[in-house]
Amino acid sequence: MTRYRTLGLFVLLAAVWGSAFMAINAGLEYVPPVLFAAVRYDIAGLVMLAYAAYATDAPVPRSRADWADVAVGALLIIAAYHALLFIGQTDPGVTSAAAAVVVSLSPILTTGFARVFLPGERLTPVGIVGLALGLVGVAVLSELEPGNLLASDAVPTLLILGAAAAFALGSVLSRRVDSDLPIETLEAWAMLLGAVLMHVVSVGLGESTTAVTVSLESVAALAYLSIAASALGFLVYFELLDRLGPIEINLVSYVAPVFAALSGWAFLNEIPTAGTAGGFGLIFAGFLLVKRRAVAGEIHRLTGRGAPDRE
Repeated sequence: MTRYRTLGLFVLLAAVWGSAFMAINAGLEYVPPVLFAAVRYDIAGLVMLAYAAYATDAPVPRSRADWADVAVGALLIIAAYHALLFIGQTDPGVTSAAAAVVVSLSPILTTGFARVFLPGERLTPVGIVGLALGLVGVAVLSELEPGNLLASDAVPTLLILGAAAAFALGSVLSRRVDSDLPIETLEAWAMLLGAVLMHVVSVGLGESTTAVTVSLESVAALAYLSIAASALGFLVYFELLDRLGPIEINLVSYVAPVFAALSGWAFLNEIPTAGTAGGFGLIFAGFLLVKRRAVAGEIHRLTGRGAPDRE
């Protein structure tokens, strides 16, 4: 019974996070991008803070390490990731599925950054091939031309790639911080501080509340992103992280584009292209190469055949 519940939560998380790309595209029709992302985390942060006060004994960071952990999450995982993602998705040529596929490069980039910033980690030649394969997948997806890397149709995809890199770097740097802060508290304060940073960026970009159009669609998109994708999504994510471990939970990144494509088609009439499918295939192949030993070990564990021989 527990196995089916875990599978159900996994599918729920992939569906919620995948369809979030559709909700972003829908909401960007009515709200400037960085302001939209900031308000999303104003709401999500307050919800998470209330939950942290209920579920933990430490709803407020206390030590310097606690605040360092919050700062990393706020700057990279919340502010940089979402500002770049939302700006990238303002381009009408970037479908929900395409954005989700680029973001699915995050687990590969996380491994690459870990080799640089975490002692004792190193990227093998096969791992380097896997990382390169993932980047080629992004190039295929964005139809990059070597002689014109800043073509207007390529820039939005590169911005989303920058978002994935910011998320990956933040995930790695947070591991270096020696903090005992409960994850609910960490997420709440990172969301709130990240929202403040995005409000500052929004003002700096000249975004204005006068450009906001209040409609049923914009309110629904904001509510879905704040409550379902952010507050509920992160709670399910950390529950599954505890049950499954980091390898299996990373697979959410590769199931989410399926739901992004389905929701984008159903609600926004977006049709995935061959480039989207090809890019996804290359990125997933890169993930399997980078994580080949961990994936093999997980398969052996699930099949009860013992640990595989080391290379």
